[in-house]
Amino acid sequence: MQSNDSARTAAPATGKLGMGIFLAALGMLFAASMVAYLIVRARAQAWPPPGMPRLPAGLWVSTIILLISSATMHWALTSARRDRHATLCGAMLITTLLGVLFLVSQTVNWIYLLALHMTDTPNLYAFTFYTLTGLHALHVLGGLVPLGVVTARAYAGRYSSEYHPGVIYCSMYWHFLDLVWLVMFALMFLFAQLGGSVSQREGVASQHTARAVRRATATRARGATLKAHTE
Repeated sequence: MQSNDSARTAAPATGKLGMGIFLAALGMLFAASMVAYLIVRARAQAWPPPGMPRLPAGLWVSTIILLISSATMHWALTSARRDRHATLCGAMLITTLLGVLFLVSQTVNWIYLLALHMTDTPNLYAFTFYTLTGLHALHVLGGLVPLGVVTARAYAGRYSSEYHPGVIYCSMYWHFLDLVWLVMFALMFLFAQLGGSVSQREGVASQHTARAVRRATATRARGATLKAHTE
């Protein structure tokens, strides 16, 4: 009996280490994608490019949904530690449903941009947006599978305050995805706003330059006309 308890205690510790290594590898993948985004943004003269729509406001809705799901995931873990079976089941179910709702919200955002013909002209602005959000959405979709399994096991009474590894692993993974999205979301919106301000300033400057050129051309033309009449 004692050896069995020791094995049950060691399993979560080993699993947490494995999950930590897995999340570190995923973190490198997401970090590389965001560095690539920053490089593309740094080389772009205008962001978003002329004719490209702004990022949809629906991304804020997606962010709120994911933040709430992170809170309910923490609620589930706390409930498992305190042996609150009914609360654990409810919190896991809500987290899973919020994960589905997040994907629905992201799909709506994609449809909105596709309706604005964001992909009519190949450009890095559209490519980076779809790559970043798509990569994250795929990992959320993948996370729904273990969330569903752990939820089913919770309803089956498989977890207790002493043993709930599935809840721990799901919590680690879900909070990780939440953090990645917050960084990604901040980057996209921050540089979109900065890009918009720069583009507006450049547009105003180009308009002033065009007016100055037209005035100079008109002045030269009048001077040439007067000179011709004088001669």
